[in-house]
Amino acid sequence: MASERSVSFEEKVGLVREPLVPQQVAARVEGPTTVGGSVCFVGWVREWTGARRTLELEYEAYEPMALREMAALVELAQRRWSGVDLAMVHRLGVLKPGEAAVVVAAAAPHRNEAFEACRWAIERLKEQVPIWKRERYADGTEEWVGLERRLSRGRSSTSSRS
Repeated sequence: MASERSVSFEEKVGLVREPLVPQQVAARVEGPTTVGGSVCFVGWVREWTGARRTLELEYEAYEPMALREMAALVELAQRRWSGVDLAMVHRLGVLKPGEAAVVVAAAAPHRNEAFEACRWAIERLKEQVPIWKRERYADGTEEWVGLERRLSRGRSSTSSRS
């Protein structure tokens, strides 16, 4: 699969099954001597979702497409914000509360661009990249989160072409 990705993006995006270390993802963007600011967003598994206690999350992905989409987001961010360097890694498999699910790091000549690019990247990742989340709750129930939104968006774009 690695050969499907451009070498320049190979270290900027990833899907992993082992615990995420935010500092390692942040280290994938340019260092402090070449940028004026950097931002690292970490999405954690929380114990409570509303009034329900979350036991675990399970993330699945269509991996080849997810990696391509993530690389495309990195490339688009670099075109949108001059001098921005971006990296994003998402965890797959079963995660417990307190574990990191996703890390997005951005570095830029100025802090504003780093913040903007990081925020933009996590929002696009959640909207566009084919990664799905199943939440399992202490009351014995479970649900796929966000799947309905993705399916309805797909149906509306299909019906608008008719």
